[in-house]
Amino acid sequence: MTRRALTRTGSAVLALVALAAMVVALHGPVTSQDRGERAAPTATVARGDVLDQIAALGSLQPRRYVDVGAQVSGQLQRLHVAIGDQVSAGDLLAEIDARTTQANVRTGEAELQRLRALLTQHEANRDLLTLQVQRQQRMFAANATSRDALETVQAQLREREALIAQTHAQIAAQESRLTADRAILSFTRIVAPMDGTVVSLTATEGQMLNANMNAPILMRIADLSSMTVTAQVSEADQPRLSPGMPIRFSTLGSPERVYQATLRQIYPTPEIVNNVVLYQALFDIPNRDGALLPQMTAQVFFVRAHARGVLTVPASALDPPRRGADPSVRRVRVLGPDGTIEPREVTIGVTDRVSAEVRAGLAEGERVVLNERAAPGPQQQTQRPPRVPMR
Repeated sequence: MTRRALTRTGSAVLALVALAAMVVALHGPVTSQDRGERAAPTATVARGDVLDQIAALGSLQPRRYVDVGAQVSGQLQRLHVAIGDQVSAGDLLAEIDARTTQANVRTGEAELQRLRALLTQHEANRDLLTLQVQRQQRMFAANATSRDALETVQAQLREREALIAQTHAQIAAQESRLTADRAILSFTRIVAPMDGTVVSLTATEGQMLNANMNAPILMRIADLSSMTVTAQVSEADQPRLSPGMPIRFSTLGSPERVYQATLRQIYPTPEIVNNVVLYQALFDIPNRDGALLPQMTAQVFFVRAHARGVLTVPASALDPPRRGADPSVRRVRVLGPDGTIEPREVTIGVTDRVSAEVRAGLAEGERVVLNERAAPGPQQQTQRPPRVPMR
């Protein structure tokens, strides 16, 4: 090796020695504990809120609504309402061409009058035959007439009484037909079955309606003062829900406004969407100011537990629960003032995916070591010595 090469090698060694001395002077000797534990992220035990909730998406519908249909066939002559109109029960909504039905009613009324007149005629003949029978009976008793004459008039009386009974039956049948025709005539005037708002129209004036197969739907009337939210919950979350639990939700259009409600029921029959099993959870909410409208999307949170102003630690500071042990008793690693780490058992309460309530085992201000490699949160500080660039 040449003298010049030896000189360059010696200079490099001297530079490395000087750099190592600088590191020792600034930070002290670097131990294996410094290299491992000082690099672990930590978080401070602080007070806060822990909210255990289940998220889901839902849609809004009026709690009470009626689809108004046509019970008779014919041309829709007139619509008296438009979407958004407020209506009261009994208000006229639409009219269907009633000329054929009116003709049927008039024909039925005329037939009923004819039958009643026929009944009057039969009753008059019966009264006359009754007098003739009585006269024949007196004459027969006085041997002034024959038995054949008496029996003939008696047979005529019974025949007249049968005709009267038959006419009564015909009148009853005609009255029933006329009642049906009048009902059909009334169906040509469609009235509101409830108070509410016209939220949809599916028919237009001049449209032909065919009610022979099923009732054509003309419009929907809804009571918008109370809405129902139907939320779709996964089969994994469904067992964690129960009627009566509190709910918070907001709409996509007004995320800053949070509504409070209570779970009413969970339908037992699921829906399968793209091979995902979903259950429908329903709850009601007053809509006094009309801000909630049909088909709005709701971001729903089912609140299982809510701890306010309690000691909290990040969920990542908790070791996994030990098999067979109390799940509320967990282990954490506490960073002491001198940098030592102490394993400690703590009792936890309400937990969510981010934080856990600490009920016993830790004091406010203590620091715990996190178990996952994640970016430090608002309360986390990484215990890591400054690095000296090495080239």
